Amino acid sequence: MTVATLDGRSVRVALLGCGTVGSEVTRMLIEEGDELAARIGAPVELAGIAVRRPDRHPEVPQHLLTADAGELVESDVDIVVELIGGIEPAKGWLLTALRKGKSVVTGNKALLSLHAAELSEAADSSGADLYYEAAVAGAIPLLRPLRESLAGDRITRVMGIVNGTTNFILSAMDSTGVGYAETLDEATRLGYAEADPTADVDGYDAASKAAILASLAFHSRVTAAEVHREGIAGISASDIAAARLLNRTVKLLAICERVTADDGTESVSARVHPVMIPRSHQLAGVNGAFNAVYVEADAAGELMFYGQGAGGAPTASAVLGDLVAAARNRVAGGHGPRESAHAALPMRPMGQTPTRYHISLDVADRPGVLAQVAQVFAAHGVSIAAVRQRDGMSMASLVIVTHLAADAALKSTVDEIGKLDVVREVVSVMRVEGEDS
Repeated sequence: MTVATLDGRSVRVALLGCGTVGSEVTRMLIEEGDELAARIGAPVELAGIAVRRPDRHPEVPQHLLTADAGELVESDVDIVVELIGGIEPAKGWLLTALRKGKSVVTGNKALLSLHAAELSEAADSSGADLYYEAAVAGAIPLLRPLRESLAGDRITRVMGIVNGTTNFILSAMDSTGVGYAETLDEATRLGYAEADPTADVDGYDAASKAAILASLAFHSRVTAAEVHREGIAGISASDIAAARLLNRTVKLLAICERVTADDGTESVSARVHPVMIPRSHQLAGVNGAFNAVYVEADAAGELMFYGQGAGGAPTASAVLGDLVAAARNRVAGGHGPRESAHAALPMRPMGQTPTRYHISLDVADRPGVLAQVAQVFAAHGVSIAAVRQRDGMSMASLVIVTHLAADAALKSTVDEIGKLDVVREVVSVMRVEGEDS
């Protein structure tokens, strides 16, 4: 189904929300209207802005403001830009817009990670566009390359830093040696962390983004509920120090993989958790609140996308890019790419996903300890890649790095090791990425 052309009139845009990002979108639409019109082929008219309290936005032309988002969506507009966030009432408004043939631009990662299929089906039924570049990694052009530029390739892995708050915290812990709680306080003071940082530090934000990335990369519908999630609250200064001794650093990564079993069947693994990566890895040098995503594809090889992953102006840049694309389609009477979920690959449970572990143990200082520990690994079919002694310490402190094994086997191995009489404490357990298995 195609969208009717505009017959020379302007492209009318409704904006839902005027916070940090929305105010930047408003400014750019007003100040750069002539340039945007030249790029689109028709003028862009901001028809209205829905906000909760119109009297609290003196920076916006008052005639544009309304408290009735539903009425604005139902009005004679061509594109609805949603920057409110959350599931409801945003979902209802966007479904209404799409079903009426109005294109949607949104940065709502939580909504997309749970209801992208329903939104895509509504867009398909009416021929409207659904764009959401701003939902992952702010200003970084990432989703469009996955959906369009690499559409003819076979993507095998997408791995990256997609949450600026956690990356700022872990980077600061690495550079200063300060603990998690103190660094979180500093991140809050500087405005990198919200007053309630749960969505960031517990991995919910990154899991939503991982679901979107996996869905696009592997042509399969993946929801946030299917993404394995662990946060960074348990990371200690000693974990950071242990990584440094091994020339590694700790990052919270979203890892989405196409996994091929021995019988040739394929599945999707999507997970978010802290990992140790070598300092030589491309993602190790991504510090502060920046984002970076590393993509591996059969023909294209290794690609990396890097830049500002949040903030008003950077995110508004992504929103305006989508708005221009949707408006161009309106002018031409066509539409953009549709949802691609034809592969419909099943999700692989985290327990079956191949991972590697870095395990730090305090053990009794007597002969035969390593043999007992190694016997437990062997009993669970987990191969040891390296056993190290920390510099300046006795053999009572062991660091073991494993080869790839099913995550469930690694977990059960660690559980049994912790019960050995010769093991005083399992000091830390962390997954390892970015090295040969």
